[in-house]
Amino acid sequence: MAKSRTIRRLAWFGVPIVLLGILVAVWNWDWFIPIVQSRASAAIGRPVTIGHLHVRFIPFIQVVADDVVVANPPDWPNADDPPLASVKSLTIQADVLGYLYGRGLILPLIAIDTPKVYAAETRDGTANFRLETGGGGSSMKISDLRINDGSVHAVMPKLKADFTTQIATQGDGADAKIVADAKGTYAGQPITARLVGGALLSLRDKAHPWPIDLTLANGPTKVTLNGTLEDPVAFKGADVRVRLTGPDMGLLEPLTGVPIPRTPPYQMTGKVNLEGLQTIHLDDFQGRLGSSDVSGSIAMQPSGKQENGKSKPVVTMDLRSNRVDLTDFAGFIGGTPGSSKTANLTPQQKAELAKSRASSKLLPDTPISVPRLNWADIHVKYHGARIEEQNIPLDDVSVVADLVDGHISVHPASFSVGKGRLVANMDLVPVSGKDAHARADVRMQNLDVARLMKATRTFQGAGSISGVGAIDASGNSMASLLGNGNGEIKMAMAGGNLSAVLVDLTGLHFGKALLSALGMPDQTPVECFVGDLVLKRGLLDFRALTLDTSEAIVNVGGDVNLANETLDLALKTDSKHFTVGSLPTRINISGTFKDPTIRPGAEVAARAGATAGLAALFAPLAILPTIQFGTLDAEDARCGSLLQQARAGGAGGKALPAGGQQGASSER
Repeated sequence: MAKSRTIRRLAWFGVPIVLLGILVAVWNWDWFIPIVQSRASAAIGRPVTIGHLHVRFIPFIQVVADDVVVANPPDWPNADDPPLASVKSLTIQADVLGYLYGRGLILPLIAIDTPKVYAAETRDGTANFRLETGGGGSSMKISDLRINDGSVHAVMPKLKADFTTQIATQGDGADAKIVADAKGTYAGQPITARLVGGALLSLRDKAHPWPIDLTLANGPTKVTLNGTLEDPVAFKGADVRVRLTGPDMGLLEPLTGVPIPRTPPYQMTGKVNLEGLQTIHLDDFQGRLGSSDVSGSIAMQPSGKQENGKSKPVVTMDLRSNRVDLTDFAGFIGGTPGSSKTANLTPQQKAELAKSRASSKLLPDTPISVPRLNWADIHVKYHGARIEEQNIPLDDVSVVADLVDGHISVHPASFSVGKGRLVANMDLVPVSGKDAHARADVRMQNLDVARLMKATRTFQGAGSISGVGAIDASGNSMASLLGNGNGEIKMAMAGGNLSAVLVDLTGLHFGKALLSALGMPDQTPVECFVGDLVLKRGLLDFRALTLDTSEAIVNVGGDVNLANETLDLALKTDSKHFTVGSLPTRINISGTFKDPTIRPGAEVAARAGATAGLAALFAPLAILPTIQFGTLDAEDARCGSLLQQARAGGAGGKALPAGGQQGASSER
C-alpha cells in the first residue's frame, strides 16, 4: 500500500518535472518571433524581421535578437536599395523585479552590434526614414548603452547629399563617449565632420552637463562647436562657443536652411544658447565680413511659423558695425561683393570681381530668386557707424528690414551725408514666379553739399539740398527694376557756395579754371539750385536742372537711359558779367555710366582733375532718379522762379552729337 502511494506521488510530481525537462530541452524562443515582429512592425509602421531570439534568466532578463531588419516602406520606389536599418545583434537587459516593485523600468544594458542605417530620400521628397511612431511611452532608465561598429548612409538628392557616418561608443557606463565621423558630399560640396560627445546615458542628467566637441568642413566652410549642453535631449541650457569661417556666407544656406546673399570671406565667433527646439540664439558674436567688422546677436526659430502644413524658420538679427565697406554688402542687391582690396578672396571671387569690373554695366543684373524669398521670415536691424569709402558721400548707415512671406519691407534705410540724411522706405513684393514690384519713398533731409563735394576729391562747397519722393518699378533684378522705372525727382538748394571750377568748367573761364586745376579753387556763392527730372520707363529726362550763382547760371539738359546705362547730357553756362575769355558754350556728356565722355576735350584738357570729379558725380546722380518727388515742404521763392524760367527755357537742351553745331536750342 505504502509502495503504491510512493509510486503515485512520484508520478504526480515526476511527470510534470519530466515534461518540463522535455519542454526545456526542446524549447525554442524563436517560436515567439512572429509575435515580437508583429508588435514591432505595428509600433513603427514598417515591416520588422528577426532572425533568432534568445532569452536568458540571469539576475536580469536578457533578450538577444539576431539579424534584426527594418524594411523600407512597402511602396518604396527603389527595390534594390538596402533596408532602412539592420542590426547584427541587439541585446536588452531588463530588471523585471524592480519594475514589479514599482522602481520603474530599468534597463541595465542595451548593446547594439553593427547597426547599419540607410536614410534615403527621393527627388520628390519621399523619405524611407519617417516612421509612424505613436506618442507617449513609459519612463525608463538605461544604465549602459553600447554601440559597436555602427554606420549611417544618407542619400538626399534634393540636398545634393551622399555621406556616411561611422558611429561607436568608447568606454562603458557613465564614462562611455559617443564618437561619430562623417565623410561624403553635402550641398554638392565635400563634407567631413567629427563629433566627440559625452555618454549617451547622461543626455538627461542635468547635474552633469553633456560635453560636445564638433568640427565640420563643408567645402571651404568650416564650423567648430565646443562646450557643454545642460539638457541636450530637450535642447536647453547651452554653454557652447561656435566659430564659422569661409569665403562666402551664402554657402551657409544648406547648413542653416536660411537664404543668405553672397558675401566676401568672413569669420564669426559667438555663444550658442538654446531654448528647446523653439529658439536657437547666437549671442555676443563678433567677426569680419570682408573689410567690415560685424557683431550682434541672431535668434532663429526653426519651426517658428506654420504655412501650408510646413514649418518656416523665423530669424531675428540685431547687427552693428564700427567700420563698413559698402562693397562687402553688394550681394544683398545682386552685385558682386568685395573689392580688389578685400583680403583672402578665392581665385573664383577674384575672377568674378575682374569680370564685373570689365563689364560695361554698372547696375547689378543678378535675377531675384522669388522662391528663395519665401524660405524664411527674417527681421533685421543694422547700424554701421562709419562708412569707409572716400568716393561715396555717405558717413553712416542704419537699416530696419523685414522679409515676411516673400515680401521685403525696408523701413527705413538711412544714410547720413554730413549734417543731413538720405532716408528711404521700400517695399518689394513678388508678383510672379520670377518678377517683383518695388515701391519706395525717399527723403533728402538737408544733404550736406560740403560732404557731397568732398567725395569728388576736386570740388568744394557749402549749403544743403532737400527733397522728398517715391519710386515705382517692376523687374527681376536691380538693373531691370531701374530700367523699367517711372517717376520724377525734384530737389532744391538755397544759399551756400560751390567751388568756382564748377561754373568755370562749363563756361570756359580760363583763368579761374587754371587756378582751380592747380589746386587753388575759388568759391562762388549759390543763389539757388533746383532740379526737376522726369523718369518714364527707365529714361530720365532732365526737364530742368539749374544752378544760379553770383557769377553765372548753369543749365543741364538731356536724358539718362537707365535701361542701357547711357548718358546724353549738355551743360551750358551764361555768365552774369562779361569778361574777356568768358565764352558761352556747351559741354556734352555722353557715353556710359562706367565710361562717360566729356566734350569738348581740347579746351578742358588743363582741367583733368575737375573733369574726373564731375564724372564721379554723374554716375551716382544717374542712378538716383528712379524717384518721384512731390512738392518741397518749403521751396525758396528764388528757387521757385528760377525753376519756372528753367522749364520755360528748356534748360540746357539736348546734347549735341559729336562734331555738331550749336543751334537755337543752345540759346537761353
